[in-house]
This record gives sequence, structure tokens and C-alpha cells, in this order.
Amino acid sequence: MKKYQAILFDLDGTLLPMDNDAFTRGYFGLLAKKVIPYGYDKEGLIPAIWNGVAAMVKNDGSRKNCQAFWTYFESVYGKKVYEDLPVFDHFYSHEFQEAIAFTGSNPFAKRAVELAYEKAEKVILATNPLFPPAGVATRLGWIGLKPEDFDYVTNYENSSFCKPNPKYYDEILEKMELRAEQCLMIGNDAQEDAEAAGAARLDTFLVTDCLICRSGEITCQKGSFEELLTFLKSL
Repeated sequence: MKKYQAILFDLDGTLLPMDNDAFTRGYFGLLAKKVIPYGYDKEGLIPAIWNGVAAMVKNDGSRKNCQAFWTYFESVYGKKVYEDLPVFDHFYSHEFQEAIAFTGSNPFAKRAVELAYEKAEKVILATNPLFPPAGVATRLGWIGLKPEDFDYVTNYENSSFCKPNPKYYDEILEKMELRAEQCLMIGNDAQEDAEAAGAARLDTFLVTDCLICRSGEITCQKGSFEELLTFLKSL
């Protein structure tokens, strides 16, 4: 009998090493280069994106995160944003590939997922759902993985909450028919991955290679990615 019903992995900073600030700066620069020729002003674009992200983070479950984002973006740039959706989609499938330059490598990511399948019935990519599906798939490709390697992958089209809201985890559990006490969340953010998942009653493990801990003491299990592999083998 397997240890868990499901093991959940965060992506950025966990399976995919990165400094979030450096990655975001580089990624936004690439996005601006792509869309400014379509009439988006350089000075207002990045603040509009950040405010759209804030709208997703504040989402109360009444709509999908993508709706929260594009409704805000429309309030800034008008209905032209919907005509330009193919431009943004193309970016996440193509030019976004260049953002690999702002991340690190992890040759053991795929092994971690394989080990998770040995210890759990399902394996889920619980990445904060701020990106469209193509953006998630592109980032997974940088570590030799793809969405099909997981039983479920969160993105801004299928999610109605964001981390650090514990309801983000509740939504996954409900969709996948899982019991929180029989699930393990693996992440690198003490607030978004450990505290929030813990509040939703999941077991937690923090990967410390790209640890984010804004305040307080870490009380859950933790260790380097190499130690995570040892931990998964021991389950």
C-alpha cells in the first residue's frame, strides 16, 4: 500500500531552481518586448500586469483566475486585450522559452516525480496558478518534464484561488477527490507551500535550495533537493 493518496509539487524554486525576483524581471522584460509593438505602453504595462496578478491572488473563488486577470487588464487597455490573446499565447509557447536564462538547472526533478509515483497514487503539480497552460508547460520543459507527467496541473484557467490561500489546496483536493490527511505538499515557500498547505491539513516538506521564508520559524520537515530524494525513498 502506498504512503499517500497524492504528492503535490510546487514548480518555481522547488522542481525548477530560481530566484523569483530575477526571474520575474527577466520574464517581464521578454513579455514587454513582445507586446509593446501591439500598442501596450512600456511605462504602464508592468504595473498593469502586477495589478492583474494581484487580482488573481485576491480571487475569492467566484471566477477563474484567468477571468480575474483579463478583467483587470481590460480595465486598463480596453477590449483590444481579447483581440490580442493570440499574441500572448504565442509568447508563452515561443519567446518565453528564453526565460530559461533566468533559472537554474535541476537534473533530479524527473527522478523526484518518479519517486513520488512510487509512494503515492497520484502526483500533482501544484504551481501557483498565475500562468496560462502554455506558460506552465514551457517551464516544465526546462527540467525535462511535461504536464502529462502529472495527474493534474494547476494553471490560471482551471483554478479559482491562488497561494497562499488554503482554499487553493482545498480546490485541488475536491477536484481530485483526495483526503488532505493523506497528501503531501513539497515546496520552497514557507508561507505559500508550508503554512497554507498545513492550514489545509496536508503534510508538508520544504526544499531549502531556493528557500523563501519571510518571517517566523520553519517547523515542518525540510532539506535540500538531494535530501528530498532521500526522504521520498524512505516513505
